[in-house]
Amino acid sequence: MCAAAARQGRGRAVLPHPDPYGPGRRLPPRLAAVTAVNDDEVGGTVTERPGRVRGRSAVRNLMRLSMRWISLRLRLMLVFALVALAAAVSASAIAYWLNRDAVLTRTQNAALDDFRKSLQDNTGTLPLTPTCPELQEAADRMAATSQKYEVLLIGRVKGGGDCAAPSNRDLFTLKAVPKSLVTAVNRERKVDDSNPYPYHLYWQRITLDGKPYLVGGAKVIGGGPTGYLLKSLENERQDLNSLAWSLGIATGLALIGSALLAQAAASTVLRPVQRLGEAARRLGEGKLDTRLQVSGTDELAELSRTFNRAAESLEKRVEELSARESASRRFVADMSHELRTPLTAITAVTEVLEDEADSLDPMIAPAVQLVVSETRRLNDLVENLMEVTRFDAGTARLVLDDVDVADQVTACIDARAWLDAVELDAERGIMARLDPRRLDVILANLIGNALKHGGSPVRVRVRPVDDLLIIDVRDHGPGIPEDVLPHVFDRFYKASASRPRSEGSGLGLSIALENAHIHGGEITAANSPEGGAVFTLTLPRDVSAASAGDGDAEGPARGSAQ
Repeated sequence: MCAAAARQGRGRAVLPHPDPYGPGRRLPPRLAAVTAVNDDEVGGTVTERPGRVRGRSAVRNLMRLSMRWISLRLRLMLVFALVALAAAVSASAIAYWLNRDAVLTRTQNAALDDFRKSLQDNTGTLPLTPTCPELQEAADRMAATSQKYEVLLIGRVKGGGDCAAPSNRDLFTLKAVPKSLVTAVNRERKVDDSNPYPYHLYWQRITLDGKPYLVGGAKVIGGGPTGYLLKSLENERQDLNSLAWSLGIATGLALIGSALLAQAAASTVLRPVQRLGEAARRLGEGKLDTRLQVSGTDELAELSRTFNRAAESLEKRVEELSARESASRRFVADMSHELRTPLTAITAVTEVLEDEADSLDPMIAPAVQLVVSETRRLNDLVENLMEVTRFDAGTARLVLDDVDVADQVTACIDARAWLDAVELDAERGIMARLDPRRLDVILANLIGNALKHGGSPVRVRVRPVDDLLIIDVRDHGPGIPEDVLPHVFDRFYKASASRPRSEGSGLGLSIALENAHIHGGEITAANSPEGGAVFTLTLPRDVSAASAGDGDAEGPARGSAQ
């Protein structure tokens, strides 16, 4: 008889039938570990190696870095796709392994159960010492079942010696049986209360010529033969591969569906965000009446309401500031305008006093000179304030004309009697279309500032560069302190706080800069490596072409006089 009982913990029960053979047993864990094939090879899967963990970590790091450079829409779609892929793969893997275990367990249980019963029936009628043909007939009868497995019977025969009787000599011989399985089948166990049988039925999955097989074996108790079975699992592997393909296709469809769902979700989420961005752009362009249409009660709707409240508050604040600024400009303009009438009368009186200065009492003459100089300074300050008011109000306009720049600079220097203190480096014939009066204001301020604060001589250099006109005004003084350079064009800024009073109004350089800006040019201040300060005026040679799109350049009929 063939024993099939096993002690607890030494193997897994395969066939729980209370017949003389007892339950079938799988190889103990220590034996299964040395076999050439494990359960994973039946389904065609490949065991992952530990080295691949580092590769996946590097890929995740790369993905985190790339996420910073892709749009929010792509990120949402990628997240949806990854979640759907993870869910689909997990569900497919669970379904695959559950079906795989069920298919293989059902197949091997049916084969082992049939083999045990067939071994019992066919070996029970054999003599104690059968002949080799008798073993061969028994093996052929055992193989002729519906389970379609091959049989190998090994036992002692008459005349001495062992006989191996396979049902298929080309496929199943003793060499095909793993040594670990042969050892387990032939090992006699101690019989006790927990193990009533000395021999058990064991099974193992192997691969022959790239095809999966189930091999099992048991030894008949009482000196009978040892039987082995070999059943092909090719059909089961094909079924499992078909299942894997089906699950893979389902995973791909789920991924496509998740991408479409992510696209719809991203459009739903990003459309309000895009409207919010467009509204913010219009608000940044100065359209303070921009508002968003709000619908719903979600977070995006609350964000739109917050934006509308912020835009409304900003509009009110800007209106208040604009009203205050307009009132301030109007006050300065009105004040300057109202001061011009009394200043005109005072200027006339001071001119008379200046003409009579030689005939005045020597004690009174210094006071008269002080009144004359301060009256002129006050008159210049009022004129400068009115000019600044025009720039702030946006009413300053250009009166363009074609001028020879060298003649214009010479006229500016000659009108102020600076010929002896200024060196001019300018070729005649450099023509430019600009406002001569405003160019004169710029040059007067730059040259006058260089003569007042720098060192003589002041050098003025005029040079054309492509479509630009560049005028450098350099002095030979100590230069401008580094902490003062960023503020030289600020209104009423003075480098020395201990000397707040000076002959200038503190508006000259700022007015020069505004005149340069209205031409579409720029003025920069720097210190020369050779010593002294350098002011560089850059203007377009044809202001009408440069400012045609802005509408700043006007003809003589629309020019505003100072």
